[in-house]
Amino acid sequence: MERPYKILWVDDEIELLKSQILLLQNKGFIVIPAASGEEALIRVKENDIDLVLLDEMMPGMDGLATLTVLRQLRPELPAIMATKNEKEELVEQALGQKIDDFLLKPLNPAQVLASCRRVLESRHLVEGQASKEYLSQLNGLRNFDYPSLDWQGWCQHYQMLTEWDLRLSDLPDQGLHQSHEDITKEANLEFGRFIEENYIHWMHGASRPILSPDLVERYLLPSLKNNQKCLLLVLDCMRLDQWLLLEPYLKDWFDIKREHYYSILPTATPYSRNAIFSGLYPSQLARNYPQYWEKGGHAGEASLNRHEHQLLELQLQRLKVPHPADFRYSKIYNIDEGRELKKVFGSWQNVSLAAVVVNFMDILVHSRAESLVLQEIAPDERAFRSLTRTWFANSDILNILQQAAKQKRQVIVTTDHGSLQGRRATIIQAGRDTSANLRYKSGTNISCDPRQVLWIKKPLEYMLPEDFTGLQYLVAKEDYYLVYPTKYEEYRKRYEGTFQHGGISMEEMILPVCRLTPK
Repeated sequence: MERPYKILWVDDEIELLKSQILLLQNKGFIVIPAASGEEALIRVKENDIDLVLLDEMMPGMDGLATLTVLRQLRPELPAIMATKNEKEELVEQALGQKIDDFLLKPLNPAQVLASCRRVLESRHLVEGQASKEYLSQLNGLRNFDYPSLDWQGWCQHYQMLTEWDLRLSDLPDQGLHQSHEDITKEANLEFGRFIEENYIHWMHGASRPILSPDLVERYLLPSLKNNQKCLLLVLDCMRLDQWLLLEPYLKDWFDIKREHYYSILPTATPYSRNAIFSGLYPSQLARNYPQYWEKGGHAGEASLNRHEHQLLELQLQRLKVPHPADFRYSKIYNIDEGRELKKVFGSWQNVSLAAVVVNFMDILVHSRAESLVLQEIAPDERAFRSLTRTWFANSDILNILQQAAKQKRQVIVTTDHGSLQGRRATIIQAGRDTSANLRYKSGTNISCDPRQVLWIKKPLEYMLPEDFTGLQYLVAKEDYYLVYPTKYEEYRKRYEGTFQHGGISMEEMILPVCRLTPK
């Protein structure tokens, strides 16, 4: 071992376990004692812990409650639970939290030692195998032939990079993390070039991926015309890596078929989500239904998406879906709205189509940008993903999906756009009529370094509204975010490292769309 393994032993009677702690110390382990769940959380923050040995029955925070919070702090941290309780429901709860082993009290010192060694050594072997596999592919990733990729190839490549990101996130090797971050950054540079060369052709009939306006017709229409009950669930601002962490919670209830689609530009709610519900590109929406389009896009995102219910009904009419008004629509901004939907969802048993938008992830992105506490809790993408998983595992949305499975309802889960951690500020020049977003701007008299943005001077060619003469768009590429020259340093520091959306990146554009068929 490069260093001795550190074991955090949490037990409200820790003073009675000195002899067993001494045995582990004599075998080369460092043992850090904690007499409560609250103390354990402090010790995890202070120390680089390798394993938690956790008593199930403790006053205050019991073992499972402590483990839940530990999983938020360190999702990859292995845990062994010591218990007097052999009840099946406890085992099921603990397994749901990914307990690595169980020990029955009274504890046998030899069993404790054997369990610790087994868990730590198996984890070490898994980490070693992952590192070996990644290193074997590293040269190929560094010298990847990006010009050979079409839109389907980019989906496959991004999927592969995302899966590696999830595997590597559990490894302590910071060198591998940095290598993968550099490779992903290079991929996004090439992806920006790919979009700049191909996107405008997609708007005018070239062979193209499924785009935002296609989703309802492609994924819902066949089931609705076949009289299949459906649920469209849009998890606002969800990335592929976040969805991959949520899938395991649904596999007992559904057979899951995952595909990908591309968000339209800008990858922001007023454009991409309105396109999903209307089945129209933004310029078509502004022309055909001006009462549902806010000119200039300067209103808040919530007000720019006030008409999703009406837009979906109009789209269903165009698609000649039987009884297009026979559906329910709900948008969830907070816990109370989620609880209310959970209560009434059972009464939707005979409704042909339920459409639900959940804004948690988008709110989390915006709140994190303004909250130092959230930035500390979720400083990087790994912690950000973990926060999403913890929310979903305890959310009313999971219960609603389980109800949908019981109703034998076909479920389509997707998102309108993803998000990216902004790392580099770039200066723009703009007039007073410019929109406020960090990853894209619309307005007149706007300019920026064309190497760092897609500069759209003729919006209608990109199927974007030209709400007034001279309107142009700047859409940031890679991990750039757009800052005015006045107060440049203040805003650069304020927004560096925040999660943003609206621009061109794999994370924002290549999105999961999943068909969930009840088992």
